[in-house]
Amino acid sequence: MSEEASFLERKDVRISFQRYAIDAFGAMAQGLFASLLIGTIFGTLGGLTGIELLGQIGGYAKTVAGPAMALAIGSALAAPPLVLYSLAAVGFAANEAGGAGGPLAVFVVAIVAAELGKLVSKETKVDILVTPGVTVGLGCALALAIGPWVGAAASSLGALIMWATDLQPFLMGIIVSVLVGAALTLPISSAAICAALGLTGLAGGAALAGCCAQMVGYAAASFADNGWAGVVSQGLGTSMLQVPNIFKKPVTWIPALVASAVTGPVATVVFGMQQNGAAIASGMGTCGLVGPIGLYSGWVADGITPGAFEWLGMALVCVVIPAVVAWLVATAMRRAGLIQEGDMALD
Repeated sequence: MSEEASFLERKDVRISFQRYAIDAFGAMAQGLFASLLIGTIFGTLGGLTGIELLGQIGGYAKTVAGPAMALAIGSALAAPPLVLYSLAAVGFAANEAGGAGGPLAVFVVAIVAAELGKLVSKETKVDILVTPGVTVGLGCALALAIGPWVGAAASSLGALIMWATDLQPFLMGIIVSVLVGAALTLPISSAAICAALGLTGLAGGAALAGCCAQMVGYAAASFADNGWAGVVSQGLGTSMLQVPNIFKKPVTWIPALVASAVTGPVATVVFGMQQNGAAIASGMGTCGLVGPIGLYSGWVADGITPGAFEWLGMALVCVVIPAVVAWLVATAMRRAGLIQEGDMALD
């Protein structure tokens, strides 16, 4: 092993898809949940109830979204304490500099800052100055240098997706719903993707439909194996629980994917569903009912008083259609021998 490779191993700097695209990205989503997402929920409750305290709590939580994401990323990268604490300033700078694409800017900058901080950590007798100096100094400088570019790129891509969805709601409704829904089930983070791209509007509605279809779809398709416990854990928790079964037998994913392909255009074409709450809600599905809450908060923000049509759309797209479609497809596949008893059982 070369001297450089040995040094990197000693510092636990491992450049890999697993570490950055899955571990760090997934952790960033948790940071988003604990700040922007919960803040949005508190803010919505405050607006609905008129309780000022709830609105204040929500505002505080949303303010620290950048630091929360950066600290989560640093934790996933096993950053030493001084590096980890220094990432709070880096996250704030990157989120501010990144603008609408702040989460993506935080993702890029926090990873670089954390790894640079780890390289110098405990290498000098003045570690208390050097480590935070390098992490904060280089991290914030990088945030100011590339944050606006990363943010602009993310915003442009998000705007392109939203423009294409408005132009071709049927086709893009299918594409966005299936891809974002698949990201929710895979060990990536659909919530972080939607937040990074600022995915709202009609495209946000398609993304929400796809995510709901994965969670509710799996809950219905696997009911024979998991019963009501599976309905709760997958329908209100996450369809990611099915990843081991997907790896063992990929065809078990078909019912949920078909449900996503169906609900996407129903959301965009039939109901014109626009998710104008926090962008992160577009990628949350029915997890803790965050997706539907985001849809409702968007109505409130847009000054829309939801009527029977809006509520019917939410119920059909988020729950009824994915449950029925996935169950029917899974039943047909079981009768054809493509899915066997226990194939979708949860550990």
